[in-house]
Amino acid sequence: MHWSDTIARFTADWRRSLHDDRTPPELADYIPDGGAARVAVLADLIRIDLRHRWERAGDGRPVSAYRAEYPEVASPPVLVDLVCEEFAARSGHAPLTLEEFLTDYPDVATEVRERLADEAQRADDNALILDRPVDDIAPGQRIDDFDLLTDLGAGHLGRTFLARQLSMQRLVAVRFSTGRGGDRIAPLDHPHIARVFDQRNLIVPAGAGTRFGRLVYSQYVPGGTARDLLDQRRTGPESDGGALLLRAVDAEMERRGEIRSADSRVRAEIAALTWPETVARVGRRLAEAVDYADRHGVRYRVVTPDDVLFSAAGEPKLGEFADDGVRGLPYRAPEDRGAANTPDQRACVYSLGVLLWELLTGERPVTLESGGGIAPDSLRRLPADCPPALLRVLSTCLESEPGRRWSSGAILAEQLDLCLDPRARDLVDPPTDSLRLRLRRWRIPLITLAVLVPNMLASIYNIDYTRQLISSQLSEQAVQQLRIGTAVVNTVGFGFGTVVLVWFARHLIFVPYGLRRGGTYSAETLRRARTDTIRFGGRASIVIFAMWMLAGSSFPIVIRGTSDAITAYDYTHFVAAHALCGAIALVYPFFLVNFYVVRCLYPIFLAHGEISDEDAARLRKLRRRSGIWLIAAASIPLTAVAGATLLAPTDLEQIIIEVRVLAIASVIAFVGVYLLFLAMENDLRALERVQAPTPT
Repeated sequence: MHWSDTIARFTADWRRSLHDDRTPPELADYIPDGGAARVAVLADLIRIDLRHRWERAGDGRPVSAYRAEYPEVASPPVLVDLVCEEFAARSGHAPLTLEEFLTDYPDVATEVRERLADEAQRADDNALILDRPVDDIAPGQRIDDFDLLTDLGAGHLGRTFLARQLSMQRLVAVRFSTGRGGDRIAPLDHPHIARVFDQRNLIVPAGAGTRFGRLVYSQYVPGGTARDLLDQRRTGPESDGGALLLRAVDAEMERRGEIRSADSRVRAEIAALTWPETVARVGRRLAEAVDYADRHGVRYRVVTPDDVLFSAAGEPKLGEFADDGVRGLPYRAPEDRGAANTPDQRACVYSLGVLLWELLTGERPVTLESGGGIAPDSLRRLPADCPPALLRVLSTCLESEPGRRWSSGAILAEQLDLCLDPRARDLVDPPTDSLRLRLRRWRIPLITLAVLVPNMLASIYNIDYTRQLISSQLSEQAVQQLRIGTAVVNTVGFGFGTVVLVWFARHLIFVPYGLRRGGTYSAETLRRARTDTIRFGGRASIVIFAMWMLAGSSFPIVIRGTSDAITAYDYTHFVAAHALCGAIALVYPFFLVNFYVVRCLYPIFLAHGEISDEDAARLRKLRRRSGIWLIAAASIPLTAVAGATLLAPTDLEQIIIEVRVLAIASVIAFVGVYLLFLAMENDLRALERVQAPTPT
């Protein structure tokens, strides 16, 4: 393989790793064994690896680590190239002075300073020189490749114009600003992040001298900002729902002289939403964008209304931002105000929570003096139709303690997506007066009854069936021994089964109790609890059926030593009766337990952390198994009647009443099971939707 193919393959593997959030490729797997090109290829591979590792938060690797592992790059000029590459990568993602950086590389500090100075000089030599200050730039002027059409306003980042890029014949937003610095949002490609196409250095006249600046041109997003939406929210009723957002977008487009967007599927979807659902929809998309940026090395600290742009269709996009210490202070997390270290995503989750609450109510939920949390007055401003799920999600965002917030934008997006599904959010956050909410505390007795009642009914039928057809033909000694042996087998077998079921239900029993008392659990414990809860109904049914079959197969052993001869006909009767009763004890607890679990218990865990595709897969499996067990429930009366026809006429005459009762009761029970199946099917589909949402 040619060395260029190796570099291309390594680059492609890194891109897939960033896109899918997978483990990065191992550099050592791509380095050629020897040859004249080894050092050059190794240097290129290290550049790629270094750049991408600093794009992934927490994965940055210094050149000193590569130098220790690969002595070939431990000396100039290769070392100088790599150190300059590291400085560019690190300074683009966090504040870093050159002198502070060079303390790690004193042996090449002089060469690095000279190299960076030469690069800066070349950049200045290629800079665009303006003949007027930024404040004097106006629509109608042509600057470089851009015809300025409309003044879009000035902000903390500079002055922005709608312009036509002549070389590409497209509309772009052009921003002129003073000051140096890299644009941290430029490399991001996400549907809810405004795309930055490119930038150029500027030299701007300033009094008797000059100043440096930047020209940045990016995707034009015509629907205004969240600031404009807030103005509409404060003057228009939230009862207008999603139409309020569309009205704000249309008003801003009209102000800019844009033609109002034609109705589309997206606008129709937004118009049909309530105002809380509209806020959740906006928040979900922004949270996805924040998480995407963080996974690609750009960590947001604050999101303000000016940072959120809207397309003509009403879709939100994160615009450019700056992390200066004053701007956006009301939206900063408490730990981020004056913090020396860069906070993690929880700071941005807090900021998003403040912004979404402000959109929801028209006012920010906290003051700088309060230090976090929701002020009581803010709760009174909530819309009447605000679902409890959205209140819970935003309240978690606004926790003053970072450890109690959603840990990432991805988890916040999942929770907000849940708020957009009426059935799913009602399952996870039922009304305070809901019967389901009260039944959550009674999970042990309710699950016990769901398992015990079908087993007791099956036992009554089995005892009567055995007495009529089997015990009546045995001697008194055999009957007495059968009773004792059956009691021993049932006590041991079903006692062991009970221990197994308690073990399977340990997370289902204890984790909800801990959560209700304000406890916290690791993501792995919550994942285990979700898994055990959704599997418990099936596990319980299988354990119970196994105990029934164990009891049935013990018949010859129990009466061994008596004078009675066991015929194959008698043994078949005994096992068949236990199999039929085991089927009753298998099918009906499956539906009763799973209906209660899906409707009351499983949603508890969805309110406390990450929701994964694995959860959705388990729900789909449960839904498919439910269809299979529904067929089994329908077959019970048919099996009972068909089995009765195989009996001898004299035997059938003895149990005809029992068979009729079983058949009629099974038909009635099937109707109830079918209704449970339909309700559970709808619940499972709703939970699947929020655990495997469609891409936005």
